[in-house]
Amino acid sequence: MAASPMRKVALRNLAAHKVRLFLTVLSVVLGTAFISGSFIFTDTLQNTFNGIFADQAKGVDVRVSPKEIQSLGIPQDVVNKIVATPGVRTAAPAVNGPVVLLKDGHAVQTGGAPTIGQSYLPPDKAVAQPDKFLLGGPPTQPGEIAINKGGADRAGLHVGDKTTVLVPSKGNIDVTVSGIYDISSNTGGFIALEFDDTQARQLFTDGQHVAYVDIAAKPGVQADDLRDTLKKALPDYKVQDGDQVRADMKAQLGNALKFINYFLLAFGSIALLVGTFIIYNTFSMLVAQRLRELALLRAIGASRGQISRSVVGESLIVGLIGSALGLAAGVGLAFGLSGVLNAFKLGLPTGTMQLEPRTVLVALGVGVVVTVASAYAPARRASRVPPVEAMREEFASAGESLRLRTMIGAALAVAGVALVVVGARGTGGGAATVVGIGAAALIFAVLLASPALSRPVLTGLGFLVRPFGPIGRMAKNNAIRNPRRTAATAFALTLGLMLVTAIGMLGSSAKASISDLVDKGVTADYILAGPPGQLIGVPLAATPAVQQVPGVQDVVAFHGIALKVGDKQVTGTVPEGPMKDVLNYDVRHGTDQLGDNDIMVSETYAADHNWKVGQQVDVTSLDFKKYQVTVAGVYKDTQLLGSLVAPMALYEKTVPPSYQSSFLVLLKAKPGANLTTMRSDLVKATEKYVIVQVEDRNDFKGAQGKQIDTLLAILYGLLALAVVIAILGIVNTLALSVVERRREIGMLRAVGMQRPQVRRSIYLESMLIAVFGALVGVLLGIGLGEGFLRTLKDLGIATIAVPWGQIVIMVLASGVVGVLAALWPAVRAARTPPLAAIADL
Repeated sequence: MAASPMRKVALRNLAAHKVRLFLTVLSVVLGTAFISGSFIFTDTLQNTFNGIFADQAKGVDVRVSPKEIQSLGIPQDVVNKIVATPGVRTAAPAVNGPVVLLKDGHAVQTGGAPTIGQSYLPPDKAVAQPDKFLLGGPPTQPGEIAINKGGADRAGLHVGDKTTVLVPSKGNIDVTVSGIYDISSNTGGFIALEFDDTQARQLFTDGQHVAYVDIAAKPGVQADDLRDTLKKALPDYKVQDGDQVRADMKAQLGNALKFINYFLLAFGSIALLVGTFIIYNTFSMLVAQRLRELALLRAIGASRGQISRSVVGESLIVGLIGSALGLAAGVGLAFGLSGVLNAFKLGLPTGTMQLEPRTVLVALGVGVVVTVASAYAPARRASRVPPVEAMREEFASAGESLRLRTMIGAALAVAGVALVVVGARGTGGGAATVVGIGAAALIFAVLLASPALSRPVLTGLGFLVRPFGPIGRMAKNNAIRNPRRTAATAFALTLGLMLVTAIGMLGSSAKASISDLVDKGVTADYILAGPPGQLIGVPLAATPAVQQVPGVQDVVAFHGIALKVGDKQVTGTVPEGPMKDVLNYDVRHGTDQLGDNDIMVSETYAADHNWKVGQQVDVTSLDFKKYQVTVAGVYKDTQLLGSLVAPMALYEKTVPPSYQSSFLVLLKAKPGANLTTMRSDLVKATEKYVIVQVEDRNDFKGAQGKQIDTLLAILYGLLALAVVIAILGIVNTLALSVVERRREIGMLRAVGMQRPQVRRSIYLESMLIAVFGALVGVLLGIGLGEGFLRTLKDLGIATIAVPWGQIVIMVLASGVVGVLAALWPAVRAARTPPLAAIADL
C-alpha cells in the first residue's frame, strides 16, 4: 500500500510537466524508430526475396555449378560425365552472362538491379518448370529474345518490337521481342532476356563450357541419392539439390541484407546513444529541480527506496510511451525508406511490410532499458540527499565535485590517444580495431572531462558575446555556472559533429587520393570508362573502334583478372598494349615486357611471398587449372596496377567470355593533335556503345568524386537524425534551465531587465554551448578521422585531406542552430511574471 501514494506522485508529476514529458519522450522515439525501422525494412526485403526464391529451381532434382562465380563454368566433358551417370534422366546445360538492354539508343535503367542474358531451353530439353508466357512465345531462332514482364514494362517493349542488346564481350546485337513471360521478381528492376540456346552459347561461352547443369532424376531414383553420387564423382564442383540451391540463394541474400541491417542499426545506435545522453541530462536536471520537493517527501516519511523508485517509475513510463511511439514511427520510416528507394528506381522488389515479434521486443526493450538506466543514477543521487540539506535554497545550486570524473577522463584521454597513434601506424582490420578502441576511450574521456573543459573553453569563447555588453557576460556566466549541465547539453552535438567531421574527412581523402593517383600516374589524354557504380565496364569492341579515330596515338585497354596463389585469391590487372605509353609506374627489378607466361608483381606482394625476378611460380584459375608463370618484374606499389600484372594470354584462358570487358581504356593523343576535335570523334566512335563515358582526367576525377558524394549523402542523411536529436537536446535543456532559473529570471525582470534582453541572454547562452560542442566534436573528429584513414592505406586512401571549408561552415552553423534551438525557451523565459517568480517558494 505504501507504494501507491508514490505512484500517484510520479504520475501527477508527469502530467504536470507536459512539455518536459514531450521532449523526453521524443528523444526515445527518435532513437527507437531508427532501430525498429531498419529491422522492418530488411525483414520486408528478406521476406519478399524469400518469396521470389521459393519459385527458383522448381522441378530441379540436382544442380551442378562452379564453386567460384567468375570461373569459366562446367566443361563439356563434365557435362558428358553427368549425362552418363546412372540415375540421370535429363541434364539441361544453362548459359548466361551480364548484358545491357538498349532502347532508342539509351540503356534501360534498372536502378542497380542486374540485366542478364540466358539460354532458353524448350520443355522437352529443360528440367526446371517452364516459364509462363503472358504474350507471344519463346525465342525460336537467333535474333529473337523473350523478356520478363518487369523488364518489358521498364523498357516499354512489346511483342514484335525491335531493339538492341549490348553484350560487353561481343558488342551490339540487334534482336526482336518474341514474347513476354512472367517471373516472381517482376516488381524489381531485374531484367532477364532469354536467347535461343545456340545464340546464347555463342554470346556467353567459349563453346567448351556452360554456366551450370540442371538435372532430373530417373523415376524411382531419389534426388538426395543422385546428389550424393554426383558429389563424389565431381569433388571440384558445387553439387546441390533444389532445396539447397534455394537455401544458398537465400543465404547469399541474407548476408547482403545483414550489411544493410548492420549499417542502419549502427546509425540507429548512434541516434539512440545521443538520445541517451539527452534523457540522462533531462532526468539529472529534473531531479536537481525537484530536490526540495523530494526532500519534503522524505521529511513526511517517504523512504530512500520510495524516492528512487518514484523517479525510476517516471522513466519507465517515459520509456514505454517513447518506445511504443518509436515502434510505430519505425513502420513509417520503413515505408518512407522503401518509397525513397523506389523513387530513385533502385530496382528493389516490393512486398508487405513485415513487423516481426523480435522487432517489437527489441524496440521496446532497448527504449525502456536505456531510459530507465539513464534515470537510475540521478534517482539514487536524489534518494541519498539529506532532507534538511535539500530544503535549503542554496543546496540546489551546489554541484558535486568534478575532480574525480575529470581525472578519470584525463586518464582515458591519454590511453585513447596512445591507442589511436599505435593503431594508425598499421593497416587493415586489426589496426582499425585498435583505433576504434582508442576512439571509444576518447569519447568517454570527453564525456567525463568536458564539464571541467567547458569552463576554460567558454571563457575563451567570451569574445563572441563581448559586443553584447552585460547581456553577453550574463550569458557566458550562465553557461559556465553549471558545467555539468552545459557539457551534457553540448555532448550530443559533439558526438554528431565528430561523426560528420570524420565522414567528411573520408570523402575528402578519397577524392584527394584519386586525384593524386590520376595526376601522378595517368599520362593519357582521355579515358574510356563504363557506367558509374556498375561492374559491366567498357565493351571490348570499343577499343578497336577508338583506335581508328584521327589523332589517337596510343590505346591501352585494362582488364581485371582473378587468380589464386595457394588458397588465397588475388586480383590483378591485364593491360592490352604497352602500359608505359599511358601510365607512370616504377619497375624496381626486372622488366615490364611480359611474355605469354610471365607476370609482374608489386614489391609488397613479392616480399610477402618471397618471390624474386626470374622465379617460376604456380597460379591457379578459378577453374582449378594450374599455370606455371615466371616473375618477369617487380614494381613499386601503386593502386593503378594492384598486386599483380598478367598478360592477355592468361586473361583469355582464365576469364569466361561473358565476363570479359575493359574496366578502363586509356588513350594518348599524337603530338599537336586537336584534343577538342579528337574528343568529339571519340564520342562518335563509341556512340553505339551507349554506356561508354569519354572523359579527360578532370572529368574522370569528377565522376569518381560524384560516386563518393552519393555515398556520403546517404551517410550524412542518416547522421542528420543524430544532429536533430542533439538540437532537440539543446531545446530540452534550455527549457528546463529556464524552469530552474525561474526565480532568478523573475528577480532580473523586477530590477528592470526587459523581455528582449532576457531572450537575448538565452540566445547567446545557447549559441556558446552549441559552438563549444561543435569545436570539441570537430577536433575529436579530425583526430579520429586521421587515425582511421591511416589504417586504410592498403585500400587506396594514400592522401589524408581535411575539409576545412566544410568544418568552418559546420561550426558557424552550430552557432546558428544554438540560437534557433533557444527560440522557444527564450520566449518562455521572457514571459516569466516577475512577482510570481519571486514569490515561488
